[in-house]
Amino acid sequence: MANALIFSGKAGELNISDLDRFDRAILQEMARDGRVSITELSRRIGLSKSPTQARLRRLEEMGAIQGYRALLDPIRLGLDHIAFVEVKMTQTREAALAAFNEAVAKIPEIEQAHLIAGNFDYLLKVRTANMRSYRKVLAEKISTLPHVAATSTYVAMQAVKEETFGNVT
Repeated sequence: MANALIFSGKAGELNISDLDRFDRAILQEMARDGRVSITELSRRIGLSKSPTQARLRRLEEMGAIQGYRALLDPIRLGLDHIAFVEVKMTQTREAALAAFNEAVAKIPEIEQAHLIAGNFDYLLKVRTANMRSYRKVLAEKISTLPHVAATSTYVAMQAVKEETFGNVT
């Protein structure tokens, strides 16, 4: 099912099967180093500068590349407490889910929020400085989100693997 992945963008849809080896190489290199120069990128993928630049622009316009940002080290920034929170909702009508989604987006401590098919409705990844600050986020922010019935917390003891998306094979 690898060909089922679709990137939505301004100029339409791009099916992963539309990507050739150069497009995939560009995406891999950009995921590794978003600050690479066009000259260096073209050298790495084995294509001249102009076609590399045109392909990169097309991938950006099609939405395969959504943007560029700095990757911060949360440990060095004192944010090494990670909790995963199961959230059960009082209801799962579209309006309730939309209200929850909108409210979650406003809480900076929530790094990820996923709607889950299972025994609970959402799984949140929450990053804070310590257990005290997590308890405050849980009590004052997460528990007060719209339509929350119950939460369960699982504290991570160690991050074994954390990566951003960058595998386009």
